[in-house]
Order: sequence, then structure tokens, then C-alpha cells
Amino acid sequence: MPIVSANTGLHETLAILTSQLHPGANHKEDLVFLRDVFSEKSIGYLMKIHERLKLYEKYSPTPVLHSASCLAEDLAEELQSGPLQDDERELLLLLNTPHLKAVLSAHDIVAQKKFDPVLPPLPEDLDDDFEEESVKIVRLVKNKEPLGATIRRDEATGAVIVARIMRGGAADRSGLVHVGDELREVNGNLITHKRPDEISQILSQSQGSITLKIIPAVAEEDRLKESRVYLRALFDYTPFEDKATPCQEAGLPFKRGDILQVVSQEDATWWQAKKVGDCNLRAALIPSIQFQERRLRYRMKMNSLPAPLSPKAPTSDRTEKEDCDSKSALNGKDVASLRRSFRLKKDRQGSPAETQTPDGHRSDFRIYEEVTQYLPRPGEKPRLIVLIGSLGARVTELKQKVIADNPRWFGLAVPHTTRARKTHEREGVEYHFISRAAFEADIQNGKFIEYGEYKENLYGTSLESIHKVLSQNKVCLVDVQPEALKTLRTAEFKPYIIFVTPRFPDCQRKHFGSSSSLSAGITEEDLQEMKQSAEKMDECYGHWVDYVLVKEDPVSALAELQVALERVQTEPQWVPVFWVRR
Repeated sequence: MPIVSANTGLHETLAILTSQLHPGANHKEDLVFLRDVFSEKSIGYLMKIHERLKLYEKYSPTPVLHSASCLAEDLAEELQSGPLQDDERELLLLLNTPHLKAVLSAHDIVAQKKFDPVLPPLPEDLDDDFEEESVKIVRLVKNKEPLGATIRRDEATGAVIVARIMRGGAADRSGLVHVGDELREVNGNLITHKRPDEISQILSQSQGSITLKIIPAVAEEDRLKESRVYLRALFDYTPFEDKATPCQEAGLPFKRGDILQVVSQEDATWWQAKKVGDCNLRAALIPSIQFQERRLRYRMKMNSLPAPLSPKAPTSDRTEKEDCDSKSALNGKDVASLRRSFRLKKDRQGSPAETQTPDGHRSDFRIYEEVTQYLPRPGEKPRLIVLIGSLGARVTELKQKVIADNPRWFGLAVPHTTRARKTHEREGVEYHFISRAAFEADIQNGKFIEYGEYKENLYGTSLESIHKVLSQNKVCLVDVQPEALKTLRTAEFKPYIIFVTPRFPDCQRKHFGSSSSLSAGITEEDLQEMKQSAEKMDECYGHWVDYVLVKEDPVSALAELQVALERVQTEPQWVPVFWVRR
């Protein structure tokens, strides 16, 4: 880019800046807008005038006289009183030109510093109930973008009123249009008798310069400061499918998991928000929590919507019947301690930890969750890493490899079992070996995040074993049934939840390559069951998931998981706000 020095004029700087505006894929709309504004001839003229004024300001100029207009008139009269030479005739012609008269008049006003307009006196015979209606002409420059305002029809007067101003839109950037203003004309066309949808179409189709005739509101609302409320969307939203939105073009489409910055909640029904990470600076409309909850309850009442889901444990790879006592090396130690597969018992009642609300939200419906960014500070315990996986994901195998690659940073919560200890096993290394009576007592006391029975032996992972790993300043990895999230998703653990699922090819089973995470020996029924498992788990628990790992093959899945785990420790992540605000 050309170097701009202190001696470079403002007009020249503007020309250099304009030449450097090359619209890219991410900022095309904004850069085109800037280029169009900076390329306006009127802007260029103003910059030249500014430079001339700055130049004369250095010399602190003072007027020679304060009545140049009167002097010019006296000189013109003197010239007209006698015969004229050619140069005198030319001078008289110049003195009578409107442009020179205007320049001399401007000179006198500046010299005398009389800048206030001279208004004619008001008539003395005005009626007592006379009200003067002020009109404001607003000229906006907009490209292929919405105006950034919605309108409504006043039921009492029939006037077209500005209902809301979208933050960051053309109307908001101008600072000239306000909520409550009455709209009379658009580009010279009277719109008093048009329907709001017709007016919206005129505004949306207008490009470039758009001129509005406005009756200002009696009391313009103060511009609210932009809020810093961030929400994680827990549902998908498509404005063009929402008949209730006041303006579909002004709606903000989003997907479950998107982070939204709410910039205005002054409207109880429609909030203004931006999508974090979106280069578009304009705010758009999203349904408020109260409104969305109200209409979901109405749909439930009308039987067009199922009741809020009560999560049930979908089938996961925990039901695989591999021999969990098989050995593999882990820093010279057996990894038989990696918790064996089992089926969860369904009678987990009375656990005190389960009474905590994992959503941090008062509604039974999944609408929004207030979040903030969080990164563990030095001295704080690492965040718990929770892996959940659908059928066929082989999460335990993935977890083993992560710990085997870096046992100094990652630790394992040693499980408890009622099984008899084998000769090569050590207490507290492979398992905590306890009696069945002690295990059942711990169940009643809510010490396990999950437990189950396999071949008439009980197995379980305790809260104490997780705390022990975290107290060593190690990252604790646990792979659990998703039901356990109700216990783990708390401010105490601040878990980062990763959902692992196999990649399901669209083609037939015969096209499964050796690189696929799916075994070539599976049947079509197996494939269908795995897909249903992944879909069910996503439906019931996807709103709690921080990262989805689609497992293509073991090597790439391990590499992707390790990158994700590093980011959790080094980059701020969005967490429920109640985890950090106490």
C-alpha cells in the first residue's frame, strides 16, 4: 500500500484509500459501500475545501474589511455614472454576476461572524391551536443491504411509523432515523396510503441513494448502548419460515450452537442480535426467550409439537462386548484400568448431584443459554474432558490413544469394581476393588457419575476418582453414557463435551474403504442402527455438545481430537455464564 505521510493532503489520502479497497469474499458488501461513499464527487469537493481552509488557517488570516458587498455595490454605481473603458465594462459585468455577489456576501458573514439565520417574524393572527409540523428530509446511501428499519401502521392515525432501528444498518449508521418517526415519502413517492408490506418492498428494492421525507417523533428515544449479552442458540431458526416475524428480511437465521450477541432487548418480543464471527455488522431480529417459549407452549397445547424431550440413553458403543481386560501398553503400565463396557442401570434414583440444572435455564424448552468466554487461569484446575459416542464410534479406544501419547498431561479416572482382583492387577491402578455392599452404599450416597453391571459384577466411575486426577493438575478424560452429563455439566467441572460419531457414507456398504472408521464386515442393519444411534444422541444431547468429531479413520480422528484438546487449554471457550459468575 502507498505510504501516507503527514504532508499528504486529505483529498490525496482519500484517493489512495479508495484505490486500495478491493472487495473480498468476506467483506465485499462493506467494502463496496465504503468505495461508493468515498468515490462521491461531493466528498471529493469537501475534502479540497477542507485542505484550502487548513492551508489558510496556518497564516491566521484576518478580513481587511467587513463590508465587501457594500463596497462592490458602491463601485458598481460609480462605474455606471460615466463612460466606460473596456476593462471598466468587464469589471462592472463581474461585479453584477450572482456568483461573485454570493462569494462577497459569504465573506462578509464570516468576517462579521453572523452565522445565525435571519427568520421572518411570525404572523400575529395565528390560531391558538395551530401546530407547525416540522419535516426532515433524510438522504441515505445503501447498497444491496436492507435499510435496517421496520415500520408499522398506527391504528389510531393511520400514519406509517418507524417501529425499530436495526443496530449497524444503514438507518442506524446515519443517525438520522429514529423509532417513532413518521414516514411520509420515499424517493418522492407518497406512501401514506400504501400497505406496510408494499412500503417495505419499495425500501428493499431501492439501491444507492434513497431519500426519505420524515416527520420526526415528538421525543426521540436515546440510542441505547450496545449490550454484552451472549447467548448460545439451542435450536435452529429460519426467519423466512416464521410467519410471526415483523420483517422476514430483517430476521437473523441461525443454527443450534451458534453464539449470538444480543444488542437490544427493548422489544419484549423481538430482540436484536448479531452472530458472533459473522462479518456482517448489522443487527437482525431473533425471537425473544419469552416469545419463543410462549408459542412453543401454545403449539404443545394444540398438539402440533411434542413435549420437551426427557433425555434417554441412546445406544452407544458402550454396548460393545469386547473383553475389557485385554492388555495394551501405557507408559509401562497395563491399561486394563480403562473402564470396561457395560449397560447402564436404569434405577439411578436419588443422586443429589442430578438435581443440578445442566442447562442453567429456567425453561423446559431449549431456546437460548447465556454464555461467556472462559479460559482456565494459572492455578485453576483444568477443565474436565467428556467424550460421548454413538454406536460404532469406539470412544474408549480413542481415549486410550490420547492418554498413551501424553500420560504427563492427561489422566484417567480409575473405576471401581466388585470383581475379584487378578494376580497382575494393583489396587488403585487398574481398578479400585471393593465389596458389593460397599459399592451399593456408594450408589445410595450418589458417589458415582454412572455405574452398571457386567457378568454379575458392578463397575462404576466415581466423582472422587475424577477429582483426584484434576487435583494433580492433569486433564481428566472420561467417556461416559450421555445420561451422566446431567451430573457432570456443572460449574465445578466446567466440562468440555465432545461427541464422537462415525462418518456414514452415502453410498452402499461395498464402497466402504479401509480408511473408513466403519468395519467392512458390518451389515446394512448394523449401519442403520448406528445412524439411528447418532441421530438420537444428537437429538437428545446435541445442545450440550461443544465439539463434534466425525471419525473418518482412527489416525485422523486422533489428530483432530488432540488439536481440539489443546485449544481447550489455550483458547477461550464459550461456557454457561453461571459457571463463572457467582
